[in-house]
Amino acid sequence: MTDTMRAIEITKPGGPEVLQLSEQPIPAPGPGDILIRVAFAGVNRPDALQRAGSYAPPPTASPLPGLEASGEVAALGEGVTEWTVGDKVCALLPGGGYAEYVTTPAAHALRVPDGMGMKQAACLPETFFTVWSNVFMRGGLQAGERFLVHGGSSGIGTTAIQLANVFGARVFTTAGSDEKCAVCRDLGAERAINYKTEDFVEVMKPEGGANLILDMVGGDYIARNIKCLAVEGRMVHIAFLSGPKAEVNFAMIMAKRLTVTGSTLRPQSDLAKARIAEELADKVWPLLDAGRVAPVMDQTFLLEDAAKAHARMETSEHIGKIVLEIGA
Repeated sequence: MTDTMRAIEITKPGGPEVLQLSEQPIPAPGPGDILIRVAFAGVNRPDALQRAGSYAPPPTASPLPGLEASGEVAALGEGVTEWTVGDKVCALLPGGGYAEYVTTPAAHALRVPDGMGMKQAACLPETFFTVWSNVFMRGGLQAGERFLVHGGSSGIGTTAIQLANVFGARVFTTAGSDEKCAVCRDLGAERAINYKTEDFVEVMKPEGGANLILDMVGGDYIARNIKCLAVEGRMVHIAFLSGPKAEVNFAMIMAKRLTVTGSTLRPQSDLAKARIAEELADKVWPLLDAGRVAPVMDQTFLLEDAAKAHARMETSEHIGKIVLEIGA
């Protein structure tokens, strides 16, 4: 192994063009960490926010972008016993995934599911950790409940639709085109609402409203979500593509006894992320092994074309996950 690796760095806050290929030192795994020789890395909205200067990494994290990757374990930090060198894994990362090597806590890695390639496995950690922790652990989704997820054709949306469906919920979603709506229905959505031609609040009224909403839009959706929720409904926020501020009628929250909550994944403790990984290994990975749930893929770009990958993501024309091919 050489001392340096190819990596994408953020040269300054800005658009996709600020992502540049560079040579960086290969990180060393600390106690409890593993070093991964990266095959593919997933591209996610938080990466774009970090690139734009609006989502700083935690102080101890790599400044390089990239929150998920797949590959082989290349080295073990002190005290790591659950993995061996050569194991094929996918992992949630504190940062640094847009590189040939990356370190992460060993407890945040999961085995590559049976029969799944490295490209698909790279798309699992960020979205599955986010969906499981927010829809099931925080949102408490139960079989038979009406679940509405906005942005159904995104990586988060396609994952949420499949998991909610396989665990017995009635799934509703919004998307921005008839093509995207068709994909959502194929994944298990009972009703896919084209938000450009339909009002999701009106569509959900005859159903009695949503028991749980997963929202990544924010803005004027916040007040509309509150209208859309059933009595004792829950709303979980994970992003604000249209902004975090809204005028809200709290009397409606009181009258309907609503729960409004939210979370971000990256700043959570290593222990909290390890607990999510444990639940995923127990409850979700067998579904991936059996092919009952799978990531929806959009496009693959080479590492040096990371700027093109970000430009693709920011058009919002993609369906499913975008990945970077690094060491496949």
